[in-house]
Amino acid sequence: MPADTDTKTYDLFVIGGGINGCGIARDAAGRGMRVALAEMNDLASATSSASTKLFHGGLRYLEYLEINLVRHALEEREILLRAMPHISWPMRFVLPYSPDMRFEGETPVSRMLARVMPWMKGRRPAWMIRLGLFAYDHLGGRKILPSTSTLNLNTAPEGAPLVDKFQKAYEYSDCWIEDSRLVVLNARDAENRGARIMVRTRVEAAKRDGDHWVITVRDTASDKVETVHAKMLVNAGGPWVGDIIHGKLGLKSNEGVRLVRGSHIVTKRLFEHDKCYFFQGTDGRIIFAIPYETDFTLIGTTDAEHRDPDVRPECTPEEQAYLIDFANKYFKQDISAADVVWTYSGVRPLYDDGASSATAATRDYTLKVDQSDGAPILNIFGGKITTYRKLAEDSMDKIVPFFPGTPGHWTAGVALPGGDFEVDGFDALVSRLKSEFSFLDAFWARRLVRAYGTDAWTVLGDVATADDLGQAFGATLTAREISYLMDHEYARTAEDVVWRRNKLGLRLEKSQIAVLDEWMQKQQP
Repeated sequence: MPADTDTKTYDLFVIGGGINGCGIARDAAGRGMRVALAEMNDLASATSSASTKLFHGGLRYLEYLEINLVRHALEEREILLRAMPHISWPMRFVLPYSPDMRFEGETPVSRMLARVMPWMKGRRPAWMIRLGLFAYDHLGGRKILPSTSTLNLNTAPEGAPLVDKFQKAYEYSDCWIEDSRLVVLNARDAENRGARIMVRTRVEAAKRDGDHWVITVRDTASDKVETVHAKMLVNAGGPWVGDIIHGKLGLKSNEGVRLVRGSHIVTKRLFEHDKCYFFQGTDGRIIFAIPYETDFTLIGTTDAEHRDPDVRPECTPEEQAYLIDFANKYFKQDISAADVVWTYSGVRPLYDDGASSATAATRDYTLKVDQSDGAPILNIFGGKITTYRKLAEDSMDKIVPFFPGTPGHWTAGVALPGGDFEVDGFDALVSRLKSEFSFLDAFWARRLVRAYGTDAWTVLGDVATADDLGQAFGATLTAREISYLMDHEYARTAEDVVWRRNKLGLRLEKSQIAVLDEWMQKQQP
């Protein structure tokens, strides 16, 4: 990675290497600003690698009348899809419906329905679901993704895995996204445009000194301490945004976040088709059951309060049981804890709007600039992965008044690294890679193109045989690819690789991961 040749005075210093921080760093660097970003762990090591992996408008948010949030998210889906067709792709969602379904949860829409049609209390009638899907199809100016259709589950293959009570379903469109790769590619693009990206670098303190900030950072690997200056600070600390405001910066603020834990389970593959299920629960919540990493199914998520950002979130036995029980109300073949091969959990830092429950708390973002005592700071509260690019643009709209002459919006439709091919060009790219590197099997070639897109050729280089790729660590991981990840994608440990740069931890034994980690530590400077 390029050395920092600046005088260590930046226009913008970003705290936090999740999707919001990296998205803002990319946008700012692309406008010619001098940018540095510090992440205390690995990129996407918290919330941004623990999502449900969807670019979606948030169908259920329509019931909370979050119309603007849904519209903005729907508008973003296709903008993002065009910019990253290797790590994002269209997916069809199957929403089974039965007239006898009852719901305990309350939303603004359900309360209005109960007042107007009291005999409907506790129900989402078919016409209401269809009306919501009609709005979902049309709010965002959809052009690429197909519209909603109706399925007869008695004859459609999507009905085969489901219990017999479900005879009808609605099928609509959203998109998959490889969340942690999205973060890394934004960081890479930011660096390519001149930003300095510092991983495993903790901000020890930051204080105002007149019209600029003095920031002290510590490299947690070398323990080296460095002081840098910046004209403006961006606090994109996610779950730690409040701690940064009050602890690192010592600012007075009543703004805060509500930490909500979302847990997921991964099981063996539960159905053969490539569509996702959208299941509605009697508690008013929903879960998804999604084809995952070819041989698995991803089920989630929960909504539970999480008090301390420094406590690593884990899928509790109660959450695991909840998700299993939820899914078993829909699938013919019951699953049990024995079928769960992996769990993960993340903390969503939602803006604290005083909502009565974690489920009802807004998923929209709030941006607050504080310049009460000199140099400005932008604090980021909330947000969702689908609207990260729009959040970055809106953040820049708050930032550019402090930097006259800064160019305007530019990121819409600009490809991320490796994404410079057509939305429907993935299969052709895989075929070309296989033809040029005959030692690749179908799984290996698809994995490389899904991860790197057109950069897969850079990863492989001019090798002629699999042996040319160096030591094999299992599940198609080789020394050449790991070196690429260390040199270009900020990876430092095996965990960075097998759980964030990819999900090959699902296929590797613990002993193989240990060998990989030992090899990587020997490569460190």
